[in-house]
Amino acid sequence: MGGRFDGKRVLVTGASGGVGRATVELLAAEGAAVVGLDLAPSDESGATVLACDVSDESSVRAAVAAAAERLGGLDVVVNVAGIDQFRRFEDLDVATWQRHLGVNLTGPMLVSHAALPHLRESRGNIVTIASIAGLRAQPYQAAYCASKGGVVLLMKSLALELAADGIRVNTVCPGGVQTDLPTNAAAEHPDSDLDWGLLMETAGARYGFMPPSDIADAVAYLASDAAASVTGAVLSVDRGTAC
Repeated sequence: MGGRFDGKRVLVTGASGGVGRATVELLAAEGAAVVGLDLAPSDESGATVLACDVSDESSVRAAVAAAAERLGGLDVVVNVAGIDQFRRFEDLDVATWQRHLGVNLTGPMLVSHAALPHLRESRGNIVTIASIAGLRAQPYQAAYCASKGGVVLLMKSLALELAADGIRVNTVCPGGVQTDLPTNAAAEHPDSDLDWGLLMETAGARYGFMPPSDIADAVAYLASDAAASVTGAVLSVDRGTAC
């Protein structure tokens, strides 16, 4: 019995860690030929991972072209790369704001734009990782919320515009996931007297911080033929935390 992605050519950004790596591993296990992009490439997932700064147009265009050449085209693009830093709004500097927008919002735009000719040819699809922070406000995360909220509507807009080309575009909004992203962000939390480790542990016990594989499963569904009639969807995978 074949896998869901037999013969599919897949590009995954943020491929060296967390959700990106889990996605690479799952899709490859189900038959896909996968090339990853990452600012700090690692081959631990077993896939080819090319160096790329998703916030830089020339870097993206070169990396996407190289990936498409290696794979012989593209059927699926998965935008995972992202950053998150806590800041009080009064302490939020323009550089931090621009970095969030550059990686979290401009990044998926640039990658999707560069991949578009290949996706038109294959009538492929795009799946982008946003966040429940793109659906509801969170304190000390004005830049992150703004960037992820922008991603949600960017992908909805692309879904409408690209439907005539047979290209599906969907978004996954995770809640808490067990990756380095929330741990590293927590180290800069503005409440210096807050036991963030304990808070994460408590929140995890209450809501259940998810393994990255849970998000990869959602990506795989949306990228597969099982979701052939699904486009413009925003799938929350958060164990009810945004309810």
